[in-house]
Amino acid sequence: MPTAKVRNLKNTDVGDIELSDAVFGVELNESLIHAAVRNYLANRRQGTSATKTRGNVSGSGRKLWKQKGTGRARIASLRSPLWKGGGNVHGPQPRDWSYKMPKKMRRGALRSALSERLREGNLIIIDDFSFNNPKTKEFLGLMSELGFGDKKKQIKTLIVDSLDNSNLVLASRNVQKTKVTNSYGLNVYDLIYHEKLLISKTAIEELSHMLDPHREKQAVEEEATV
Repeated sequence: MPTAKVRNLKNTDVGDIELSDAVFGVELNESLIHAAVRNYLANRRQGTSATKTRGNVSGSGRKLWKQKGTGRARIASLRSPLWKGGGNVHGPQPRDWSYKMPKKMRRGALRSALSERLREGNLIIIDDFSFNNPKTKEFLGLMSELGFGDKKKQIKTLIVDSLDNSNLVLASRNVQKTKVTNSYGLNVYDLIYHEKLLISKTAIEELSHMLDPHREKQAVEEEATV
């Protein structure tokens, strides 16, 4: 069972914590992580790009000249794709790019990414994210104390804690390379995009409970017996 150091906001070790081997001791599965990232990006696409077909272009439907006798090519409408300013042929139209990924695969990718961040030493567990005031200056001082950069140069950092911690959310929202989320909003893309991962002890317990595959199996069996 892997163990990790617990630090406070002054970057001092305050103890150790035992992590779930089923959540933080999983082998790296690059193909599964890649599939989860592709699913996240596809679901985030707006799919609103569109071009105008001949039915959408404004213009008269009048025939410009008679069919025969002029020596010119026959023409039906100004809105024809053959004319400048006419409709577009086979252009993109609004569509839904999202698709569902099986829950077991998505959670397996999260377990693999979290385990790899722990092995890299980029997963830091914080005892408690408590701020007296929602001040960005105070938050930047914390990041500098932890060695994650200062006001001029910052390291991309993901913080996982309760969103009820309003002082943390308000203090960090103006920091460009920092994102705050809770354990239920954690996704593989954010884990891969950010270089450092700060997790509170409370969030560690929630993730261990939520991502434990044995608990998932028990929940499925309970649903089957109902």
